[in-house]
Amino acid sequence: MPDLQFLSQDQIDQFHRDGYLLIPNFLSDEDTQEMMTRSKQLLDDFTLQGHPMTKFTTGDSTAEDKHVGDDYFLNSGDKIRYFLEEDAVGSDGKLNRPKELAVNKIGHALHELDPTFRRVSLQNEKLKALAKDLQFHKDPAVLQSMLIFKQPEIGGKVPEHNDSTFLYTNPPSALGFWFALEDCTPSNGALSFLPGSHKTTPLKSRFVRLPQGGTGFESLPGTKETPTSDAKKEDGEYIQPPCPAGTLVLIHGSVLHKSEKNTSSKTRYAYTFHMIESEPYAQYDAKNWLQPTKEMPFSKLFAVHA
Repeated sequence: MPDLQFLSQDQIDQFHRDGYLLIPNFLSDEDTQEMMTRSKQLLDDFTLQGHPMTKFTTGDSTAEDKHVGDDYFLNSGDKIRYFLEEDAVGSDGKLNRPKELAVNKIGHALHELDPTFRRVSLQNEKLKALAKDLQFHKDPAVLQSMLIFKQPEIGGKVPEHNDSTFLYTNPPSALGFWFALEDCTPSNGALSFLPGSHKTTPLKSRFVRLPQGGTGFESLPGTKETPTSDAKKEDGEYIQPPCPAGTLVLIHGSVLHKSEKNTSSKTRYAYTFHMIESEPYAQYDAKNWLQPTKEMPFSKLFAVHA
């Protein structure tokens, strides 16, 4: 048995059994406050000038509008970009609330470009020790960082899904790192999980760049559609664990999870990024929506130093 630096064997066993693991107080109060402060600064810096949502003059998007929006999303892997809540934009194409309450998320290269989030993601010795203990990857690469705000009263529901569908490797290797920056509660859209579903629910499709432009889902070879009655999961099987500010949630790429709409008057700030296995241990191909660039390849966790 290897010498463990951060995790206990019980925690490792729990992660492999359930497909997720909560680690309370992973972030210090100072770390959490610093990340909250920086998040609010980024929201304050946001300007709608040049943002594709300013092109929407009615409730219906034209093909040109959609193309601009797709490009803004697909080219965000090496940038810091802002994505709006669906209910924050009126039929006139304008925000119907203050901008700091209109942004759904900021992504997808915070871990590379922003010093505060780079320290947490790539220059965090505690996190590297955790990754070594877990042994989920041989050579983990870091990608797709996001601030998710779950805005009061409009923060949208996220339906049941798993992360490997959206960050597909062969074999699947996605692992989510999700940090609660505020207390997560049933009323503000806390995460819930279907324990053990990473072992019982095979991947059936993957999110890809379409040849004609934009994105969509592609069935994986050897899979077939499951009748809705067979695929349905009862909500009672889901577990919504307590998740106070400072908690790190590890999320297996195949475990089913979701979150409800924020019906409260409070935000639910969270920071998240993912790791995947590097070649030759797994293949991340050109079909994936998020692509590394020559200027910004995916950083290898164990190769980055403070």
